[in-house]
Amino acid sequence: MLKDTKGDGDLKKYYVEPNMITELTRNTLVLILAGGEGSRLKDLTKWRAKPAVPFGGKYRIIDFALSNCVNSGLRKIGVLTQYKSHSLLRHLQRGWGFMRAEIGEFVELLPAQQRTSEKAWYKGTADALFQNMDIMQRHNTEYVIVLGGDHIYTMDYAKMLLQHVQSGADFTVGAIEVPVAEATDFGVLAVSDDMRITSFDEKPAQPKEIPGKPGVALASMGIYVFSKRFLYESLSEDAIDPNSSHDFGKDIIPDRIKDSVAMAYSFKDEKTGLPAYWRDVGTLESYWKANMELCAVEPELNLYDRSWTIWTYQTQNPPAKFVFDEDGRRGEAIDSLISAGCIVSGASVKRSVLSFATTIDSHSIIRDSVILPKVVIGKNCRITRAIIDKECEIPDNTIIGENLEDDKARFHVSPEGIVLITPEMLGQYTFPLDGLSRWREKS
Repeated sequence: MLKDTKGDGDLKKYYVEPNMITELTRNTLVLILAGGEGSRLKDLTKWRAKPAVPFGGKYRIIDFALSNCVNSGLRKIGVLTQYKSHSLLRHLQRGWGFMRAEIGEFVELLPAQQRTSEKAWYKGTADALFQNMDIMQRHNTEYVIVLGGDHIYTMDYAKMLLQHVQSGADFTVGAIEVPVAEATDFGVLAVSDDMRITSFDEKPAQPKEIPGKPGVALASMGIYVFSKRFLYESLSEDAIDPNSSHDFGKDIIPDRIKDSVAMAYSFKDEKTGLPAYWRDVGTLESYWKANMELCAVEPELNLYDRSWTIWTYQTQNPPAKFVFDEDGRRGEAIDSLISAGCIVSGASVKRSVLSFATTIDSHSIIRDSVILPKVVIGKNCRITRAIIDKECEIPDNTIIGENLEDDKARFHVSPEGIVLITPEMLGQYTFPLDGLSRWREKS
């Protein structure tokens, strides 16, 4: 299938037959780890798993990994869930049921089922796969791609898969260059000139810099390509190791570098050669910032690229509407994303993201904020640098983001000054076990 056209053994010069990538993607199973608690997002994940958190006005975070799979030609997909998964499962059932099982396509939902003899929930990322190894074997693919379901980016996984096969790797780790100051939150790789991994440190206190690039480290994206036999052997050995935490980054990847072919795939923009767009939206600050970046004139993440559609599910809504054109009462939005079903009624929206079916009443001003679906904002409100959760009802004359000390008494304020507002904080929603009668779906 591969031909060395130069006769010099250089893998980079191999000729790829036109149908090879299609054959590889058809022979690959993708498993998306979507069971994370996402506790750093505070109350945004009180009722939903992190991959189910809304993003960009109409999407959920997991839509980006799933869309990357579909656009890469990978259509055998399993989604592993665990933590508060109802909202996520419902979204997947409604929005990702278009695959054709009769031709081998699927998005299969794999809730934690305590399948091993210990009857335990997933102990780590490796244990999550081990507990579903019979399902992986049943699909009988030659390669397995493992992804996180909680990052924002667009990536052609087929290119990484092809490099994995051409290099003869046992496993390949997707990697991206990040500032050393940020690398303490990731697994950090060191590689040789041919991108073979020589060391891997999970969340090191002092990350290794890339030689010749001071202040820059090579971080794991949590994206792995495994050859089938190697993965099964590694998971089985890890499962019986009493000293293991059963995690890829902490255990399997660093332990297997020395006795296997471990390669890194550098995720770069093909046009510029610079690190491509990839965001870990695991904190309120990073989540808010990633949404704000979409408001730029030419954002790094191009949601309007028709060659790489981001698929999702959303309810049917009428077009967004802007009403009133009077001095001091003009419905307008500037440098903002306004989703379907929104009504901006004599209000001003600047550098903000409005999710679907949101209403803002007269004389209110919204700046630098992320508004999740079905929010109602009353008259004469001023809201700055805020994240407002789904179905909040903001009373008339509310001021948020101008006096953080006052905000802290009512809401959650991040160290960076981002104010998070939820219905509970407004006294508008209480779990029924508290003995109160009002119950509204919160996911």
